[in-house]
Amino acid sequence: MMRGRPDGAQRKGLVTSLCVMAVLLCFIFVYYGSSFGSGGNQGTSAFEYGRSLRKLGSTYLGGEEEADPADRVRTDEDSRLGMEDGDVDFIPKSFPVCDSRHSELIPCLDRNLIYQLRLKLDLNLMEHYERHCPPADRRYNCLIPPPPGYQIPIKWPKSRDEVWKANIPHTHLAHEKSDQNWMVVKGEKIVFPGGGTHFHYGADKYIAALANMLNFSDNNLNNNGNIRTVLDVGCGVASFGAYLLSSDIIAMSLAPNDVHQNQIQFALERGIPAYLGVLGTKRLPYPSRSFEFAHCSRCRIDWLQRDGILLLELDRVLRPGGYFAYSSPEAYAQDEEDLRIWREMSALVERMCWKIASKRDQTVIWMKPLTNDCYMKRPPGTHPPMCKSDDDPDAVLGVRMEACITPYSEHDHNAMGSELVPWPARLTAPPPRLADHGITPSKFKKDTELWQRRVELYWNLLKPKIQEDTLRNIMDMKANMGSFAAALREKNVWVMNVVPEDVPSTLRIIYDRGLIGTTHDWCEAFSTYPRTYDLLHAWNVLSDVEKKGCSLEDLLIEMDRILRPTGFIIVRDRKPSIDFIKKYLPALHWESVSESPSEEESEGETVLLIQKRMWQSGESFKDSM
Repeated sequence: MMRGRPDGAQRKGLVTSLCVMAVLLCFIFVYYGSSFGSGGNQGTSAFEYGRSLRKLGSTYLGGEEEADPADRVRTDEDSRLGMEDGDVDFIPKSFPVCDSRHSELIPCLDRNLIYQLRLKLDLNLMEHYERHCPPADRRYNCLIPPPPGYQIPIKWPKSRDEVWKANIPHTHLAHEKSDQNWMVVKGEKIVFPGGGTHFHYGADKYIAALANMLNFSDNNLNNNGNIRTVLDVGCGVASFGAYLLSSDIIAMSLAPNDVHQNQIQFALERGIPAYLGVLGTKRLPYPSRSFEFAHCSRCRIDWLQRDGILLLELDRVLRPGGYFAYSSPEAYAQDEEDLRIWREMSALVERMCWKIASKRDQTVIWMKPLTNDCYMKRPPGTHPPMCKSDDDPDAVLGVRMEACITPYSEHDHNAMGSELVPWPARLTAPPPRLADHGITPSKFKKDTELWQRRVELYWNLLKPKIQEDTLRNIMDMKANMGSFAAALREKNVWVMNVVPEDVPSTLRIIYDRGLIGTTHDWCEAFSTYPRTYDLLHAWNVLSDVEKKGCSLEDLLIEMDRILRPTGFIIVRDRKPSIDFIKKYLPALHWESVSESPSEEESEGETVLLIQKRMWQSGESFKDSM
């Protein structure tokens, strides 16, 4: 009797096994295909995080063909970015460079990561456009390269109207919106005529029309300095915000990384204040009563969903007496569906106690009440309800929206308004909400004067390296009361004021000064594209992150991602933090420009000025600094 199967049976078993393996491989490919396939603006292959990334990145050593193995960055499990405790003295001579296909990586807004982690998100609620950060063991650990042909951005104010095509090599919007004057490709540049979906003939004319609807003098929307901060939701390439700047109005232009993937990237490349965000399930990262004016022009937002929760979020961030300008087909109701939406939206805002300030053609402007009087007169059981008394309207980071109306405090109700003085006086006048933080007007004044002196010192250090138009987009990574930004009033710059999430939120003071900003946890990546800021100001940020037990290397790599080539970092911190950064300068391709002790001896701080070098993946460094 023969042992085992006959030859025919063996062949049949082998074929069966191969078929099973083939089916299994096909299943894996289909299930994970979106991870291995196109990654939108992240390129055509997956961006892998954590240790596996080291296989994807390439060591950049100043363009040398081959370096001694001892000089290469360590890319195994003992790398500095994932070392054991006993390896704390290891400092890499270079970090890996990410694959060039990932030159636009936004780590916490990366849909490849969502696929890889298999997150269960509600697409109808826009959860896939909200922040989802990689866990610590899956964070990117390489330097993001600029795209091929990258050039130093065109300077402001010329940049408002044109950018280098190579810096943002995406022209689909120019074709998709060709009849709306969003943008036009002209040779090596992309030109912005100032149009939009609703204002084909220019944002400037549209803005003047809005002011005229409200009977503001000289058709100027700033209303003699009483309108300063604006929220533009679904902003496109931010031409609305761009043309507000000449009226001394600063807009937070907000849009997600959606089908118009690079709109915020274009806005920041143009030198216009902008932020990646979405009206989804979480509160916007702004405190209550931050904006005098909100704007939505064909922004494709369903304001009626979930009992009006998105409109109620706008209500939370609008100041007493604030305006919401809505330009959309529903505003002039041409067909039955538009009529239905208009009727339901009108009923909703009436229950919210908003009144129509003006309505003309395709635009309606509503006004929020100044006091609680209307709320108290609503019949019992009216929806939306008032928010619970223990709700903190200024708690924002990771806080879910609620379909409720935020009432005014007794003080604000009696004040019948925000009590803010007009711009520009409000920049230096003590804000009314100082008292909520236990800050006296005297302390506020001293802080303003202190940062005025510090900024003068900074500019003296920068003078040998910059021209009048070198800097435009600036980020203050720990803004406190916004006095650093206030000291830059006479410079042709704008500042994104960031308040860390683990300190008392002074962001409302910042907005009350007529400035803009957001809250953020510096243990995570910021919601912006790579290469979007000309200068980062880091006051004790490294010391604070270290106290929280987060990775300082991760923070430095994130700062490099945000910073434009040839851009600057001003670090004001304790000496140990300064020494730590200096060890990493070669690996990051940064250069120390100057180092000096703080002018206040009691502070024990040192100021380090750094410049990022211009480089391309696989090329030698360029000498332009």
